[in-house]
Amino acid sequence: MLKDPVIYAALGRGLQLTLVIALVTIVLSFIFGTLLGIARFSKIPVLSQAATVYIEFVRNIPLLLILLFCYFVGGLQSRDAAIFGLTVFTSSLLAEVVRGGLNSIGTGQWEAAHSQGFNYVQILRYIVLPQAVVKMIPPIVSQFVTVIKDSSFAMTIGAFELMYEGVILTGKYWKATQVITIYILIALIYFVINFTLSLLSRKLQGKLSLGRGTIEQ
Repeated sequence: MLKDPVIYAALGRGLQLTLVIALVTIVLSFIFGTLLGIARFSKIPVLSQAATVYIEFVRNIPLLLILLFCYFVGGLQSRDAAIFGLTVFTSSLLAEVVRGGLNSIGTGQWEAAHSQGFNYVQILRYIVLPQAVVKMIPPIVSQFVTVIKDSSFAMTIGAFELMYEGVILTGKYWKATQVITIYILIALIYFVINFTLSLLSRKLQGKLSLGRGTIEQ
């Protein structure tokens, strides 16, 4: 069975779509999550409250429900629905990581920057965010790993990602040992990707942090 090139071709196609969904989601959710986190952290009541409502609502409903909504109600193609739904969900989680990172910076630095004539945006841009981002690296990467794993939910709306291709293969290789082998191959692929990402994040954080510590996830 393992000599059959069909298996590797199918898993390769699935992996390609998994990576596309995950990478686009990671980029978009990082951007929107950062903006949401800053909005919730801000002292502007309307902005902060609007961000809080969005974050609390989205992160307390199931990801699968969001995906089904994007696909059936939004009328998006399966790949686009997966990316949109994952971005909406992941942004709300990353926003909380960003808010935690901003809260970890002492008020003394804000006061010192104010005394030097910096405005709110300048303090965020040049003083607070550079320090906060370093502390946020572990929880952010942890969330990115979750995105890669959660991309398997896309199979429920018909996206031929890695997990779905594996399920299709079990129609041809239906014996118990063959099914287990296929699932082990899929597990190994996920493990290699996510473990590599975790190692890179630790290396990056160790290089940048210089003992500044991290925030809680």
